[in-house]
Amino acid sequence: MAAPCDRSSHSVKTPNLGGVGIYIVFTLCLILSGIIFNFLQFEMRQLLALLLSITILFFMGVKDDLIGVSPKRKLLGQIVAALLVVLLTDVRITNLFGLFGVETVAYLPSVVFTVFMYVFFINSYNLIDGIDGLAGSIAVIASLFFGVYFLSNQLYMATMISFVLVACLIGFLSFNFSKKRKLFMGDSGSMFIGLLLMFQALYFLKVDVKTYEFIWIPNKIALVTSIFCFPIIDTIRVFTIRILKGMSPMTADRNHIHHKILDIGFSHIQATIFLAISNLAVIGMVYFIDGYNVNVQLFLVFSLILLIVYLFLKLNYNKTIKSAISFSTNFFNRKSFKLK
Repeated sequence: MAAPCDRSSHSVKTPNLGGVGIYIVFTLCLILSGIIFNFLQFEMRQLLALLLSITILFFMGVKDDLIGVSPKRKLLGQIVAALLVVLLTDVRITNLFGLFGVETVAYLPSVVFTVFMYVFFINSYNLIDGIDGLAGSIAVIASLFFGVYFLSNQLYMATMISFVLVACLIGFLSFNFSKKRKLFMGDSGSMFIGLLLMFQALYFLKVDVKTYEFIWIPNKIALVTSIFCFPIIDTIRVFTIRILKGMSPMTADRNHIHHKILDIGFSHIQATIFLAISNLAVIGMVYFIDGYNVNVQLFLVFSLILLIVYLFLKLNYNKTIKSAISFSTNFFNRKSFKLK
């Protein structure tokens, strides 16, 4: 149970092992998918390596939710899990698509940089799991996009990873948003889901498909950054503020963007809807600025998400936005949508 504290956004003890259900269903469905759809040998090897890595993070997350794990041990576990999935699947960053003038990346720097990106994003995703529905919604948006791309290019193993994760998260969100049967994801879910999201992104970057059947893809680095813009920018912002204050960047506080939105009067579901829509807006912008240099695109991506959040907080919950989001909230809370 997650007991309320001064940093909490909830007021009663709440079960926090939602990741257990997600992990069990995800692993069983993927193993069955590999058998039923007869994945190729190298795909089964990649799948088993991925399941090994997420299992390490899952059990470490369960221990952390129950009795706690020191930050150093948690970091070591994340590095081991990331290193295993990189070495055993060979899904890593080999091309930066012109970012800072770099194209091809050599093997050793590629492995080191990829492991760093795994660890960074696992922790970034974990940090946004602070209000109802936010972590799950961001993951659904990302996995849906990657899943459609993989399916359109007949990458069936990757497709199953994306769509099975989406299905698991939708099941979880029905409880995460519930008032009477609320369930938190916990570290048992957030850490291995963060690894799965980064694996999908790296698989997306690695696949060299010249013809896209159904979707137009702009610069891949800019697109992946836009998909993960919120956890990335929130982590950089929070870490910078803590360091400038002379604190450890790993110090827990209520200075995250989603906490600030709650503090001006929004409910959890309203804050989640706003941040999810903002995420979609940034993804959409990347398609309109595809003609620019990738470095310019990244600058515009980060500038837009910062501008959206800044303006939103400065508006201080004005009536126009309140009524618009209240309409969305009422729509999702209609009787037909409620759990029986």
